[in-house]
Amino acid sequence: MVMMATILISSLNLYGQEKDQEFSQSLENGRLVNEGFNRCTNYVNAWMKYADPKSGLIPRNITDSKDFWNAWDAAADNYPYMVLTSSILMPDFFKGKALEMLKTEQQITPRIGKLPDTYSFSKEGFKNNQIDTSQIIFGSAEYMKDGLIPLTEWLGRSPWSDRMIEILDDLPKLTKIAQNIQGDFYGNSATVEVNGDLMQVLARMYWFTGKRAYLDWAIEIADNYLNEKNLPTVALDHLRIRDHGCEIISGLCEVYIACSYAEPEKRKQWRPLIHSMLDRILEVGRNEDGLFYDEVNPQNGKILSKRLADNFGYTLNAYWFIAQMDAKPIYRDAVIKALSSLNEKFRNHNWEGNADGYADAIEGTLNLYNREQIPSVKDWLDSEIKVLWKFQKADGMIEGWHGDGNFARTTIMYCLWKTQGIVPMDWQKDLNLGAIRTSNGLKITLATADGWKGQLKFDEQRHKTKMNYPADYPRINQFQEWFTVDSNKKYSIKNVNTNKISMVSGKKLSKGWKVEVKPGEILYLELIDTNP
Repeated sequence: MVMMATILISSLNLYGQEKDQEFSQSLENGRLVNEGFNRCTNYVNAWMKYADPKSGLIPRNITDSKDFWNAWDAAADNYPYMVLTSSILMPDFFKGKALEMLKTEQQITPRIGKLPDTYSFSKEGFKNNQIDTSQIIFGSAEYMKDGLIPLTEWLGRSPWSDRMIEILDDLPKLTKIAQNIQGDFYGNSATVEVNGDLMQVLARMYWFTGKRAYLDWAIEIADNYLNEKNLPTVALDHLRIRDHGCEIISGLCEVYIACSYAEPEKRKQWRPLIHSMLDRILEVGRNEDGLFYDEVNPQNGKILSKRLADNFGYTLNAYWFIAQMDAKPIYRDAVIKALSSLNEKFRNHNWEGNADGYADAIEGTLNLYNREQIPSVKDWLDSEIKVLWKFQKADGMIEGWHGDGNFARTTIMYCLWKTQGIVPMDWQKDLNLGAIRTSNGLKITLATADGWKGQLKFDEQRHKTKMNYPADYPRINQFQEWFTVDSNKKYSIKNVNTNKISMVSGKKLSKGWKVEVKPGEILYLELIDTNP
């Protein structure tokens, strides 16, 4: 580390960049990205030590649940972010072990059609002797929404999206609208959670596949709630505005957004009900700083849990987009109020007493900061990521339960912000890659003690190219788009070290542009959009 610091200082002086605050910030971003990426690979390696030797699957946790894999925890919250990390940083693992784990899961965990059930390593079979349809429905919904959707948002069409679609297509064998899901599920709101999960999955899979049947199914679920009798803020005497309950809010709003493009008559029918629900949540569900409580009774306004929801961003996603779509400025005001309170009042806030609480709070905030770039929010994000990282132990393990995956998810999101979406192909452990947005492009820095030869892959509008969405609406389990290249444009890239200028197409940049960094060098690049 001392050697790298010396290189940074001498290179700054050599190229006269010490007065360029943008390049200085890019260098700092690169240092943070290097730490974050190494933390993520260490997490993957730590968890693989606990994989079942025979099946290769990871357990739910490394203590009291180390003998089994389950769909709603191990598969939904942990395994996907081993896949995500490896897709960016560990190509051999991604093409090998990560894919093998998926194929094994597809072979040994389905119990009804393609729907997974909990698998015992010691029994080499299902943990439960009797089929519990509630567990299968809940596990399938969670695996799709929290595990396979984020992978699809990043990868596009892949074996993981194929797995999601086969689960989705077989779920009607048990249910289309969840009713009375029974079981010891966290939050005691499993039925609304499952229906919220399904609406999020169905709305996105409608755009992804173009299959109208998915939208019709989503509308069927939404119609069950968007009426005077069953509206969540009318029918429920306890409404969780945090995970394991808030999914119903996001799900209804995602279907509403989908219908605003694909079924405008439904949007017209539902608009007053959606607004009524969102208005009531603002009225009774927030503290004085604009953050949501964990749980309220929307019927009488009583606060059932005064703890603040770490998932405030998940719910505010819907407020932000519907504010634009329906010309409701009070909804945007709600977003700005909450975000503006974070840095002053909620540094080192004890969200849940664990890493997962910080990970979810940072994730939701990153999503909204991508749309509302309030300066104090940047300071809060940079502060709180360091709090999150302190949870990781020297061996790479975080806390030893399925929530560890969210540590990697949020760290990857944070790092993609600091690279403006640029991914280093052929990554190595000592590579520092940072970028910062300028008025007409990017300033990029690369530094390494050992030298690096590889490709930089620039981001594209994934909501269009991979998901076919009509708009990049803020949503849980997405990976934000920061700087995206247009395949039809050309970009000027100046090597500031040599003053050489290259003209490169957006198509080439999105597939990978070759770069070489000499040992001990810091490479300064300036990308300019010549046709903004």
